[in-house]
Amino acid sequence: MADKPRIKLPKEAAKGEVVQIKTLVSHVMESGQRKDAQGKTIPRKIINKFACEFNGKPVFACALEPAISANPYIQFDARIDEAGTFKFSWTDDDGTVITAEEKIALKA
Repeated sequence: MADKPRIKLPKEAAKGEVVQIKTLVSHVMESGQRKDAQGKTIPRKIINKFACEFNGKPVFACALEPAISANPYIQFDARIDEAGTFKFSWTDDDGTVITAEEKIALKA
């Protein structure tokens, strides 16, 4: 989980434009159902929540379950009415939160 999340969104958009946002975070997403070489169950460790805010307002959120693959990729759309900052957060089972921010400007 040491890798920085990858975020892809335009650097600028026209007012009212709907933009596509793509995120990818490195994470093993261990389901808790596999066993190690000694036959012991590997504890569950998944990202169970993703959220995105724009200028402090919620844009998109979802709950993730053990069936999600490693390195979860999430794609969604957002309407841009003003310049600002997107804040992304991924929350793990143990309470660890991975965060990232990306700015977007309005086209002149």
